[in-house]
Amino acid sequence: MKKLFYISTIIGLLAFMITACKHQAKEEVVLQNPAMHDNADKITKNIYTDEYGDRLEVTINETQNTIVVRLDGKSYELKKSEELPEYTATDADYQYSNIRGDITFLKKDYNMVLFHHKEKPSSTNTKMASY
Repeated sequence: MKKLFYISTIIGLLAFMITACKHQAKEEVVLQNPAMHDNADKITKNIYTDEYGDRLEVTINETQNTIVVRLDGKSYELKKSEELPEYTATDADYQYSNIRGDITFLKKDYNMVLFHHKEKPSSTNTKMASY
């Protein structure tokens, strides 16, 4: 009986560790301006990888409603757009959108998608009742 308990515990821990390692990195950093200690910016940083192995680094400053996108060694600073759906940020040439986990970074003039990533829904452990 003890052996069965130990084996099931080890299997459960392994399943937990494998599941925990699959989630993407997400950091939340609060930066403070040295001149003004009362005003802190809330900054969230995400890194996404598409199916081709390209990496897109997204830093969102929720206090100033700005976003910095880094792709292929270049940085783009965009302003959050209130008119467009969910989280969308634009400037004169580029547009970043995160609509229900569908992340797209595109060049507006040419309608050219520079980066696209579809987040997989997180697997929640829900039980359904059967009748």
